[in-house]
Amino acid sequence: MDSTDLVNQAIQGDREAFIRLIRDIENALYNTAKSMLRKEEDVADAIQETILNAYKSVHTLREPRYFKTWLFRILINECNTMLSRRSLSTAYADVPSVKREHSNPYDEVDMREAVDRLEESKRIVVVLHYFEDLSLRQVADALNISESAVKMRLTRARQELYQKFKNFREVNLHVKPV
Repeated sequence: MDSTDLVNQAIQGDREAFIRLIRDIENALYNTAKSMLRKEEDVADAIQETILNAYKSVHTLREPRYFKTWLFRILINECNTMLSRRSLSTAYADVPSVKREHSNPYDEVDMREAVDRLEESKRIVVVLHYFEDLSLRQVADALNISESAVKMRLTRARQELYQKFKNFREVNLHVKPV
């Protein structure tokens, strides 16, 4: 059974179909919420609220093929609501800066970590487009912005990531082995 059939069943009130749809997308929801909120307890709350809101209003979904985009929009709105309730300075203060001794510098290069350090507007488009495989149109719909704005944010994010990795590589090419 394809996901459009499941969505149609969920729209008609089939609870099991809705649960199957959520199970298929729960990792993507988690990754997106984690990239926005960073705190595990907030991520869990956002996902729970998203699922509850989606379940209550799934009957209003007009285009079953946009279920994933619709669900991401609910999640992003919930995450933004949670972020507006707390100070961003607190969120950044909670991110530890851990420097391991005797580790290979290349072990510390992690694309996901680099993306997580991007400014939120860039980070969310990268997560949705590259990690969650949403099309540019779907990202634009989920964030309620234009496709050109998505493209511009992706371009800027790629440039920023390129510079970070280029600088990392240049610094580490000049380090002599011990």
